[in-house]
Amino acid sequence: MAIDSYSQHCRQEADTTALAQRFAKSLAQFLIANPASHLNISLKGDLGAGKTTFARYLIQSMGYVGRVKSPTYTLCEPYPLALGDNLPDTPLVAYHFDLYRMRSPLEWQEAGFSEHFDTPGFCLIEWPEKAEGTLPAFDIQIHLIADKEEYERDIILSAYSSQGAHIIAMLAPVS
Repeated sequence: MAIDSYSQHCRQEADTTALAQRFAKSLAQFLIANPASHLNISLKGDLGAGKTTFARYLIQSMGYVGRVKSPTYTLCEPYPLALGDNLPDTPLVAYHFDLYRMRSPLEWQEAGFSEHFDTPGFCLIEWPEKAEGTLPAFDIQIHLIADKEEYERDIILSAYSSQGAHIIAMLAPVS
């Protein structure tokens, strides 16, 4: 059960980009303050809802310079993050998973990616239901719901841990 959430209706891709950038800033602030920590983030939504697009803007906003591609065929793409000079020598990494092509949770276990869930940084997992019951608990779930218009969507960020709630609380607009 979610302990905190934030939702936003995005009318165009620029709105999705802006939300991903704000989330990246909150996530980066948390990781800079807690450099040895690891977070698990799920990306849920139907095919074409914008999961990979959101992931791309998030990872690039956290200092990765280069192409962020969909890991549909490789299952996992690692991205070293550049969050600032005040971090220890341990690099922070974003592991972006796309489990769409998996046929069973057993495939996930056999792929041997569990070691990535202990490293400083975060794991971002598209289609987590494909490995249901074999993944560690999530700190944050990002649910993208496509609307009738091509770039229009609702995005709901839900926290499932105190760390996730802390990050999501930083998204709330200041009034």
